[in-house]
This record gives sequence, C-alpha cells and structure tokens, in this order.
Amino acid sequence: MMGRPLYPYDRMVTSDELGNEDLEVAVADDDLVVRATIDREEDRNALNQNVIGGLLDVFEYADDGEARVVVIRGAGGTFCAGGDIKSMAGAVGQGSQAYREGFAGMKNLVEAAVDTAALTVAAVEGYCLAGGMGLAGACDVVLASDEATFGTPEVDIGIFPAQALVPVMRTVNEKQAFKYLFTGEHFDAETAHDIGFTTDVVPADEFEAELDDLVDGLVTPSGFMIEIGKESFYNQREMGFDEALDYMREMVTMLAMSDDAEEGFNSFLTDSEPDWKGRPDDPDA
Repeated sequence: MMGRPLYPYDRMVTSDELGNEDLEVAVADDDLVVRATIDREEDRNALNQNVIGGLLDVFEYADDGEARVVVIRGAGGTFCAGGDIKSMAGAVGQGSQAYREGFAGMKNLVEAAVDTAALTVAAVEGYCLAGGMGLAGACDVVLASDEATFGTPEVDIGIFPAQALVPVMRTVNEKQAFKYLFTGEHFDAETAHDIGFTTDVVPADEFEAELDDLVDGLVTPSGFMIEIGKESFYNQREMGFDEALDYMREMVTMLAMSDDAEEGFNSFLTDSEPDWKGRPDDPDA
C-alpha cells in the first residue's frame, strides 16, 4: 500500500452514483459495508470497462467514507471468468499502445483492491478464472463455495496470465501453483485451498450464511485499525526482517495514540462496548 493508485479519473463518488448497467452496488444503512455484484451473466461476469470503472468507484467511495468491508461477487452463481475477450480482440492490429491502455484497467483494479482502506472480500461461486483469479487474489479474504472452479486459461489463446499472476503468486504456494499458470488446467475449490488461494471453502448451500457471518466479524473492529493494519500487513511483507520490525513499531505507535485505541482501552477497563470514532481525515495528523 505505497500510496493510492493513479485512477483514470479523479472525482468524488457518492453512494447515489455507485454502480452501472454491469455492476450492481448496495451500501449498508450505516455505510460500513459495500457489496458490489458483477452483473454480466451472459458473459460469465467478464471484466469490461464498466465493471472495472465501477469497482474503482467503489474503492474510492470506501476510502472517502467509513466503509470497513467491501464484498465483491458475481451474479448468477459465477464470480468472474476473466477479462472480456471481445474487448481485447478489438485492439488487434492497433499496436502496442492500444494493448497497454487496454491492460491498464486490470493493473488499476488490482492496485485499488490492495490499497483501499477497507477490507476486501471475494465471494467466489462458480467460475473464478483468469483475471477473475487476479481480482480475487488481490482481495484480502477469499471465501469460496465448494462447487467453485478456478484456473488461468489465458494460455488457450496464447496469452500468459501475467497480470493475474502478480496477486495470485503472492498468495499461493509457488511450486504447487506453477503448473496451473502454464497448463490453464481448471481446478476445484479444495485444490485452491490446498495451494493457499482461499481463506475458507464452505458448502454451497451454506454459502450465503457463511458470507454474512464473515462480514459481521470483519466489520466489527475499528475502521482506523483496519486501515493501518492492512497497510502495515502489505508493506511489511516486502521488507527485510529488521526493517519490518522497525516499521511495525512505528505503525503500532500510531495506532496506540489514536482516538480509537483510547476508546478501546477505556472500553476494556470498563467492560463496555467500544464506540469507534472512525478514520481521521488525516491519519498522519
């Protein structure tokens, strides 16, 4: 989380503006949970500009408000089958710049999922393929139905899953996952869990209840703690051991001096429920 990504636009987003014809967005009454559903069933919820732009809006909305959890899922029992091949094919013959611009959306999406101050949950049912695996891998938590199917079939059209690889290979056990990147072979949820891709795998008929329980647990802590804790987690893993310890000392010091930590200490001592103050406008202040 090395600073916010450069989005293709810069504007304030309100809840009334969230969503579009390919992305349905619902915001909880208390603003703490945002649920985004990719709604392109006929294309197995493939990622097009509408979906990517809509998800970037969602992450920006979460950062500008009090959202603690963002849930991403697909309509019709399918998470996401990857990038929109029809859109990619439109760049054929247009030169390298057209491809760079086309692939920039996926880069921005992965960065935004990691960088957003809210916890991100990929709720995976059905197919989670190609760029869909990249999107899920960029999320902090991956809850999968036991009937979900995973894979990186880009190789079937002569493309290596280069962008999906970045979040995926920071999640999975390297040697166990390597062959799937080159064969494009589909694999089941149990295998995805064995190689370290999923947080939990649950029975399909219990998926909704398990998802609700998961969100309820994630939304409980202090929003400021979530933001700083998530930033710390992703930054420290790229550091050496001693550097990481020094960095984490500074981060926990910042947290300990916050209004929410004071509230937490007092609540513990008085055996009461904390009333979190929310993220400050300037965490460095």
